[in-house]
Amino acid sequence: MAAKKENYETMLKALNSIVSDMENKELTLDETMKNYEDGVSLCNKLYKYLNEAEGKIKILEEGTLKDFLEDEEK
Repeated sequence: MAAKKENYETMLKALNSIVSDMENKELTLDETMKNYEDGVSLCNKLYKYLNEAEGKIKILEEGTLKDFLEDEEK
């Protein structure tokens, strides 16, 4: 069975939870290292997710990114 693809919001929530635990709890060195590894892994996944989203936006906008304020000025 294929693994369920994580979405951006779920990954961000998990990363925030890890950061909160590391800031507010007394963790052992092993727990801290595990949290750090998990956090770095999540950061890499989030970065990849955002890069893929940016690529899709560029394709939809025919290779150019438009300034969102452009429409408000007209």
